[in-house]
Amino acid sequence: MESQIFDIRGMTCAACAGRIEKVVRKLPGMAQASVNLATEKLFVDFDAGSLSVPEIQAAVSKIGYEATPKTENSRVTIPIGGMTCAACAGRIEKVVGKLDGVAEVSVNLATEKATVSYDPAKVRLSEIKAAIEKIGYKALEVSKTDAADEDRARKQKEIRVMWTKFIVSAVFAIPLLYIAMAPMITWANPPLPFGLDPMRYPLIYALVEIILVIPVIGVGHKFYTVGFKALIQRSPNMDSLIAVGTTAAVVYSLYNTGQIAAGNFGAVDSLYFETAGVIITLILLGKSLEAVSKGRTGEAIKKLMGLAPKTAIILQDGAEKEIPIEEVEIGDIVVVKPGAKIPVDGTVVSGGTAIDESMLTGESMPVDKKAGDAVYAASINTTGTIQFRAEKIGADTALAQIIKLVEDAQGSKAPIAALADIVAGYFVPIVCLIAVVCGLLWYFAGGRDLEFALTIFISILVIACPCALGLATPTAIMVGTGKGAENGILFKGGEALETAHKINTIVFDKTGTITEGKPTVTDILTVDGVNTDAHTALLRLAASAEKGSEHPLGQAIVRGAEEQGISLLAVEGFDSITGRGIEAKIGGAAVLAGNRKMMEERGIALALLWEESDRLANEGKTPMYIAADGELAGIIAVADVVKPSSKSAIESLHRMGIEVAMITGDNTKTAAAIARQVGIDRVLAEVLPRDKSNEVKKLQSEGRKVAMVGDGINDAPALAQADIGIAIGSGTDVAMESADIVLMRGDLRDVGAAIELSRATIRNIKQNLVWAFGYNVVGIPIAAGLLYLFGGPLLNPIFAAAAMCFSSVSVLTNALRLKKFKPSGQ
Repeated sequence: MESQIFDIRGMTCAACAGRIEKVVRKLPGMAQASVNLATEKLFVDFDAGSLSVPEIQAAVSKIGYEATPKTENSRVTIPIGGMTCAACAGRIEKVVGKLDGVAEVSVNLATEKATVSYDPAKVRLSEIKAAIEKIGYKALEVSKTDAADEDRARKQKEIRVMWTKFIVSAVFAIPLLYIAMAPMITWANPPLPFGLDPMRYPLIYALVEIILVIPVIGVGHKFYTVGFKALIQRSPNMDSLIAVGTTAAVVYSLYNTGQIAAGNFGAVDSLYFETAGVIITLILLGKSLEAVSKGRTGEAIKKLMGLAPKTAIILQDGAEKEIPIEEVEIGDIVVVKPGAKIPVDGTVVSGGTAIDESMLTGESMPVDKKAGDAVYAASINTTGTIQFRAEKIGADTALAQIIKLVEDAQGSKAPIAALADIVAGYFVPIVCLIAVVCGLLWYFAGGRDLEFALTIFISILVIACPCALGLATPTAIMVGTGKGAENGILFKGGEALETAHKINTIVFDKTGTITEGKPTVTDILTVDGVNTDAHTALLRLAASAEKGSEHPLGQAIVRGAEEQGISLLAVEGFDSITGRGIEAKIGGAAVLAGNRKMMEERGIALALLWEESDRLANEGKTPMYIAADGELAGIIAVADVVKPSSKSAIESLHRMGIEVAMITGDNTKTAAAIARQVGIDRVLAEVLPRDKSNEVKKLQSEGRKVAMVGDGINDAPALAQADIGIAIGSGTDVAMESADIVLMRGDLRDVGAAIELSRATIRNIKQNLVWAFGYNVVGIPIAAGLLYLFGGPLLNPIFAAAAMCFSSVSVLTNALRLKKFKPSGQ
C-alpha cells in the first residue's frame, strides 16, 4: 500500500472537496482518500499495483481540478559555461536526464542556465555538476529552491492574483453601483455624468452598465468556467451558485436592454447589472481575505520547514568546506560554530557547547553538549565550536519527522467533521432546489412579478455558504496542531486531538514518567546487621548478578558498586524473570535478586528483615531482596527521584477535573509513598508489564475515558489500549507508533497542556460549526423572503453576497484565535 499527498488547485468550497473524495475513492485499488479544504491537499492510500499516480491525477483533472503530487524534490538552477549552440543544450539535457533521481531537466541556451528538478535522496547535486563537467562544460555556483519554498511562492502568487482581480473588479463595480443606485436616492440627489440620466438616455445608461460589468465578469470568469462545468457534471459547488445567480441577473438585464432598444424605455428600471458586478466583487474580496487567512493557519508548519539551515560546513581532507545541506552524507564530520544552526542529526565527536533546542522541544534553557551527546537539526549552537558525526539526514532527522507528523495530523479529519462533510455533500443541490422552488412560489402563488422572483432566486443562491461548513473543522485543526508543535506537543491526527478533550482519567507509568527514571542505591541492609564488610560483600554479589540486567533498578545497583570502586565477580549463568527479578550463578552459588513475590515463590524466609523492608517501602524506596543458596542475604534499597514538575502537573490535572492514577511494578507501599508525594488519586501497584493494558481496560470498563502516559517502549500495549496514548519523547522518539500524542519534553505539565489545547480546539470547532450551520439556517429563509412575508424588508442580493463573504472569513478568523492559546501555569 502506497501513500501520496497531492496539492489540489481549483477548489472553492466543501462541495469541491467532497466531489474529489467521491471520485477518487471509486478508483480501483484506492484504499482511502481524504481532502483537506484548508490546506488544499488530497491524502491517499492506494495499491500501486492496481493504480498509478498519473491515473489519480487524470481522475481529478477530469472533474475540473488540478492535482500535483507532493514531492520532496529540490529544484536547482545551474549556470553553465562553455555552451555554444542548441546541440550543447541538448547534450546536457540528455546526460543529466539519465541520472537516477533527476525528475526534470531544462537547459536555456540564451540564459546559459540549466534548471533541474531532482530527488536529493537518490542523486547529489555534486553528481549532477560532475556529469555536466564530464562532458566538457563548466557548472558554476547554483541557486536552489526546495518544494516548500516553491509551494510558499505559489501561494503568495495566488494571493497577489486574487487581490489584483478584486482591485480590477472594484474599479469597475464601484462606478457601476453608483450609476445604478444614484437615480434611486432622490432625497440626496447625487450627481450623475451628463448623458447617464436613465430617464432621458435609457439606452446609453444601459450600454454603459454593460461596458462596466464586462471587465468584472472577465476577472471573475473562473466562477463561470468551474461553476457551469460542475453543474453539467451534476456536482454543483459554490461557484455554480454564483455563476447561476449572476448569469440570471445579467441575462435578465440584457433582455431588458433589448426592450429599451425596441422602445420600451420603462425596462430601464429592471436592469440588474450592478447586482452581478457587486456580487462578483464581494466574492473576490471574500476569497482574497480567505486566502490570506488560510496562509496564516499554516504558519506553524511553514515555521518548522524554515528552521533547517540551507548549508553545512564539513571537514574534507582536513579543511572546512561549505556545502548545500542536501550534500551532507552519513558519516561526514560537520563543524558548527557559535550562533550557527545544526544542519543534520548526529553525535558530537569533539568540542563542547550549549545548544538551544527550544524550536524542537519547547524547552527554553540551552542544553549542555559534549563528546558522545546527540545533536538535532535546526537547534542553535550558542557558545562553543563543535564537530559532530552526521547520522541522520534528510527525511530521517527529528525535525523532518516532526514536520511529517504535523502534516499528517493537519491532513486528517476529526470525527466531529463527519456531519459537516455529509451536509456539504448535499448542500449545493438542495440550495439550488430551494432557490428555484421559492422563486416559482413567489411568482405563481405569491402573485409577484418576475423581478421579485428573480431577486429571491439570486439572493438564496448567493447567501448560501458551503465554504464555512468546509473550513470549520480543518482550519481549527491546522492551527491547533501547529500550536501544539510550537509547544513540543505533537498530535498524530485529528481523531487524537478530538478524543483528548473527553479524557477524565489519566494513568501515569511511574519510572521515567513521574520519576526521573535514574534510580540510585540508598540503603544496604544485611542479615548480619551493621557491618561495612558485609555491606560491601552484599553490594558486590548483587551488582555482579545484575551486570547483565537491563532493568533500571539492576543498573542502579551496578552503578552504586562502580561508584564505590567495588570489583565485580564472574557470572557463570544469568536469567531474567519478567516482573520478578533475576537469578545468576556466581562462584557456584545460586544468587537471586528480586522483589518479595520472587522470594515467596522460591520459599525464601524474609522474617529477619520484614520490618526494615516495610520501613523502606513506606519511605518510597524499592527494597531489592538478595538471596544466596536459598538463604536471605540482605536488602538493597533503591529510590527513584520524583521529577520537579510532577506534583504541579498533577495538581493542574486535578483543577481540570481529571482523576490521576499511577501504574507500577513496585510493591504497594513504595508506590503509595510516591503517590503521596505528588498527589496521585489511585495506585495500581505490583503490575507486570504485560498486565498494564489489562489495568487500563478495567478503568475503561468503569465508563472512563482513559489516557495512558508512558515512555512508549515497555508501555506500548497500554498506550495502544488507552483511548489516548501519550508518549514522553526526547526529540528523537517522535515516531512512536503506539502513541496518539508525543510530548517532546519530559515535563509532565505538557500532559495537561495537551488536554487544554484539545479542549480549546474542539470548543473552537464547535463555535465554527454552530456559526456555519446557524448562518445558513437563518440566512436562507431571510433570502427566501421570510421577513418580507411578515411585513419586513426584502434582502437585496448584494447584501446576501456580503453576508456570504463574512461567513467564511469569520470562521477562519475564529480559528486563528487559537494562535493565542497559552497553557495555564506555563
